[in-house]
Amino acid sequence: MAADLGTTPVHPTIVTDILNARRAQRARWLAIFFAVWVAIIAGVILVLMAADAWDWEFVVTSGPVIIAQGVWLTVLMSATSIVFATGLALAGALGRLSANPVANGIASFYVSLIRGTPLLVQIFIIYFALPQVGVTLPAVACGIIALSLNYGAYMTEVFRAGIQAVPRGQREAARALGMPEQRVFRRIVLPQAFRIVAPAIGNEFIAMLKDSALVSTIGVHETLWLAQRLGRSELEPMTAILIAAVIYWILTILFTFVQSAVERRLSEGDR
Repeated sequence: MAADLGTTPVHPTIVTDILNARRAQRARWLAIFFAVWVAIIAGVILVLMAADAWDWEFVVTSGPVIIAQGVWLTVLMSATSIVFATGLALAGALGRLSANPVANGIASFYVSLIRGTPLLVQIFIIYFALPQVGVTLPAVACGIIALSLNYGAYMTEVFRAGIQAVPRGQREAARALGMPEQRVFRRIVLPQAFRIVAPAIGNEFIAMLKDSALVSTIGVHETLWLAQRLGRSELEPMTAILIAAVIYWILTILFTFVQSAVERRLSEGDR
């Protein structure tokens, strides 16, 4: 049949050779890629050591302390804040899409106010203003509130776009079947909207990991605060700050891989 159609069957050995060649090419590319990274990192460390801005003894003695005592709080604060921020973003998106002028006005004011002021200012206002009205909260709680409010405002527009991206025809079909409006949103719209905005939530969480360093200004004992304290006590401020920077960088890389895995899992239905 192949001869009748004028085609020549491909020998399995040729296919195997092509696949092996592609794997070898990919392996060489990755080897060169990581070699470049190692060379850059080694060069930066050598320059810092020549400038007396990097002390390996401090890294060995204080690095584990910063990781053990500070990283878990950084991750915990960011994880807690992204959960609250997601709830605020969903509520804000519904308010922005609402025909009710009161709900729309509150949501719009919240988004405008938070997006129009710096996160550091919001942290200071929450930490120093709440005691003035008789509400005293731990610094960690104030940091979580500030991060949640800030990222909730930015994610509101993301959720609004995700909800609007769900095809209107699906909602109309569900209503035609007699499904109540709340159930339509809960069973049809919301699951698809979350699937659309999931990559954006991952990006916001990664950004929040880095922005959480700002809560060190109100005494939260997270990664940057510990690095600064140990750096001052050991007279190695530059090495301490660089350790904190490397920790945030590694956390970003790790959670970027997690985000990529989640996105691949969510896209299986599309494929």
